[in-house]
Parts: sequence; C-alpha cells; structure tokens
Amino acid sequence: MIPLKDDNPTRTFPFITIALIVINCIIFIIELSQGKYLITFIESFGCIPYEITMGTDVEPFIFFPVRLTIITSMFLHGGWMHLVGNMLYLWIFGNNIEDKLGHLRFIIFYFIVGVTASIAQILINPYSTIPQIGASGAISGVLGAYLLLFPKAKVLTLVPLFYFIRVIKLPAFVILGFWIALQIINGFASLSYTAVGGVAFFAHIGGFIVGLLFIKPFLIGRKR
Repeated sequence: MIPLKDDNPTRTFPFITIALIVINCIIFIIELSQGKYLITFIESFGCIPYEITMGTDVEPFIFFPVRLTIITSMFLHGGWMHLVGNMLYLWIFGNNIEDKLGHLRFIIFYFIVGVTASIAQILINPYSTIPQIGASGAISGVLGAYLLLFPKAKVLTLVPLFYFIRVIKLPAFVILGFWIALQIINGFASLSYTAVGGVAFFAHIGGFIVGLLFIKPFLIGRKR
C-alpha cells in the first residue's frame, strides 16, 4: 500500500516539514555530486554502529565528531526510491504533526525520535561497520504520532490487488498498522543477516514506538 494524500486539514503552513524535505533533497544532490568519493562521503557522515559503541573510527576519512553522525545520517539516502519514499511519508503525515505540535516543538520531536531510532538499531547490531543512513527513523516517529492522534483520518492509498491497482481511501490506522506490522515481521526475520546490511527495521520500530510514547507529553501546554 502506497499512501498518496490524507484528508486531514491543517491550520498552519508546514514550513518545517517543507524545509526538512528541501534539505534532504539538497543533501542527496550533494551525495550524487561526490562521484568516486561517494563511499567516503557516506562512511564519513553515515552512522556506523561500531564507531558509536567503541568510540573509535573504523577508517578516519575526515575529521568529524563520530557521535554527530547519528544526526547527519538522518539526511543521507541510498538512492532515489529511498529518498522519494521517505519524503512522501514525511509530506503526507508530517504536516499534521507539525500543525498539532507547533513548528518549534515539531523540529525538536523530529530529532529526538530520529536519534532514538538510530540508537535502537545500534543496540540490535552494535558491532556493525555498515553505515546507517536515511530519515526513515525520524519519519517512523511521525507515523507513530499520527496513528495515535488521527487513527480515523482517511488516506488516499494506492493498493495493488493481484493484476489490478486501485486507489481507495483507508483509515490511517489500517495503513500505519499494516506498515508497522511489516516492520516488526521483517525486523525479526532480518536478525539472522544483520551483518550484511539492508533496511534498518529496528530503527523504524524504535522510532515508531518513541513517536507513540512522546507525542502526548509534547502536547502538554499546547492550546487546542
């Protein structure tokens, strides 16, 4: 299932959500411009669990504080499909969470869930030397928040049915419930091959859970 848009209106302009999308796209263009230095770029600014847990560089390509890669890795992507998929989910669901939290709280929320999502994946495979990259951990936290706040919001969704593709409206709890169920199933199935890299399913799971748990505390003091 691929969400296309929701029918959940907002009262404020989502300039933080748009800024995050623009920044991610600009950094991806910078990635593409690296040419033969792309691997060096990814390994310098991606989050490598071994470097975080051991406090040492696997190969110190450039001088850069290792623990800051937990943040910089949130703006790197492994390809066009990785980028487009993440930005689509951020656009559809992020504007409502920004509207609910307010701009400042939203950006703080985004980075907190993103960092904790990365830590969740590091805890699963602390000695991996493969860089973790992508905004999906932070976006997973946004999805968790959306599920809790707007479970019945209708989302226009592309649904493949055997040889046919239909576009139908589904409640958010169906789409996001299906999404997190897939992450959990694939996450535990991936435990046997974490050493070879792949999708950071436990970053998705961790971010989603933190988003669920943190959204209500973040709303304390906000006017309705």
